[in-house]
Amino acid sequence: MKAWQVSEWCEPEQMTLADLPVPEPTSGEVRIRNHAAALNFFDVLQIQGKYQTKPPLPFTPGAEVAGVVDAVGTGIDHLSVGDRVMGSGALGGFAEYTVTPGARTFRIPTKMDFAAAAAMLIVYQTSYLALKVRAAIKAQEWLLVHAAAGGVGSSAMQLGKAFGARVIATAGSADKVDFCLTQGADYAVNYREAGWVEQVKEITEGHGADVIYDPVGGDVFDLSTKCIAAEGRLLVIGFAGGRIPSIAANRILLKNMSVVGCYWGGYLEHHPGFLAQTQADLFALYDAGQIKPVVSQTYALEDAVTALKALAARKTFGKVVLTIG
Repeated sequence: MKAWQVSEWCEPEQMTLADLPVPEPTSGEVRIRNHAAALNFFDVLQIQGKYQTKPPLPFTPGAEVAGVVDAVGTGIDHLSVGDRVMGSGALGGFAEYTVTPGARTFRIPTKMDFAAAAAMLIVYQTSYLALKVRAAIKAQEWLLVHAAAGGVGSSAMQLGKAFGARVIATAGSADKVDFCLTQGADYAVNYREAGWVEQVKEITEGHGADVIYDPVGGDVFDLSTKCIAAEGRLLVIGFAGGRIPSIAANRILLKNMSVVGCYWGGYLEHHPGFLAQTQADLFALYDAGQIKPVVSQTYALEDAVTALKALAARKTFGKVVLTIG
């Protein structure tokens, strides 16, 4: 099978497209004949060796796929050969076949195509964990979503609206600000402009944001502490901006604010039942028309380097997906 390989920490263009044996599922696993694989910003970090966890070399990047089950390991009774599924493994997605844990593989709704299915699992699970579980967001609260035009940000906007929040989106360009408004944000501002903090204060009439969803870090995190409401919750999703920020504890004290970590993979280790229940809830929201994965660009598997470079350069909206076969 064709699969992208990372043999040393590098930039995406140093990856190689190799011919590898088709993997065999073991107990508790299924093999998917991939039709789509979604990209995430952490894929770039993994390839560079800059992610929180470093996989052993060589490896095939990619954590989200969708396709058709073509082999089932022992101990799997909820999936069968021929099922249309989405699945998530730690690695292995940028390939023609991927083996995923059965517990992380789900039949997809009949009206959902493979590209949307591949684009759904990790980002919507992450945003559900952040907003519903870690922040316990309430209807009519102000939700500020940073980098809202990206995959994880757009999922947070949609779920925030589904949970009844008033959503303020931030993005890094005028066209991305416009995109956020088309995706249901009540307000949208450009966080590259110096006055965005004051804009948030004006929009909320001085109240500030009750919940701030931050996958960027760096200066965006620092400035978020200036427009968070009293008793607000600042959700740490990731550090796409590069710099991992810190915060003075007196600022947390004076605003009675909470700084809340939202690491989906780590949460699953301690709450193994979370994944299936959350996915059932997400499928119900999808069926009700309240959420819908946004796939802005698709590339052939052979063009994965071009796709990753576009993602890393912040030139994309929503999710970027590789089409396979």
